[in-house]
Amino acid sequence: MEQVTDKVAVITGGNSGIGYAAAKVLSQHGAQVIITGRRKAAIEKAASELNVTGLLADQANLSDIDNLVAEIKKRYGKVDILLINAGITRFALIESTTEQVFDEVMDVNFKGAYFMLSKLIPVLNDHASVVFLSSTSATISPQSASVYAASKAAINAVMKIASLELAPRKIRVNAVSPGPVATEMMEKIGLNPELEQQLMDSIPLSRLGEVSEVAELILFLSGNKAGFITGSNFLIDGGQSV
Repeated sequence: MEQVTDKVAVITGGNSGIGYAAAKVLSQHGAQVIITGRRKAAIEKAASELNVTGLLADQANLSDIDNLVAEIKKRYGKVDILLINAGITRFALIESTTEQVFDEVMDVNFKGAYFMLSKLIPVLNDHASVVFLSSTSATISPQSASVYAASKAAINAVMKIASLELAPRKIRVNAVSPGPVATEMMEKIGLNPELEQQLMDSIPLSRLGEVSEVAELILFLSGNKAGFITGSNFLIDGGQSV
């Protein structure tokens, strides 16, 4: 069992997909879990199912982040595990990408993630673990995903710098970069049989990843057994980026 018992874990975007799976596994291993999301009904439903705390917060809204940090500090004092997972995906060729789409993706995936870390740093315990949910899109350069890929590449850069800045407090900062994983996001982007076959052809292991597999990696990085790991980006993609 990983050593996360009684640790306070905050997971942004924890009402579905990888965030939900991570909340489940961390809770099962004894962590006190707080999930956040911007949809009230969804966050309340997930929190009830997981038997964890749900707090409403839109990662793209800095006022929401301020309120979230204040609430976490008031209720829990300090945070031991921070998973910055909330993110959105939009696809368009560069020539047809609008300013609205650019801002929407960057506000959640980069700006929001950046300030979620920035504003929670004073609330992090020494020896805490921070994990950014990145993507192999920052590595494989998929067409029509320029803004999404750029947002994740920016997160990877911030992760490395944060690992250096927070090392004096023994706070570890890493990133997990999944490839194609079976989540509701796949349905949202319109994964039809033809696209699914194209994905399978691009993955040496010839299948989509499971959210539980990504969650187990996050669990490991959150625990004391990963105490000598920081500043690293972990690809979990079935070999897609090889």
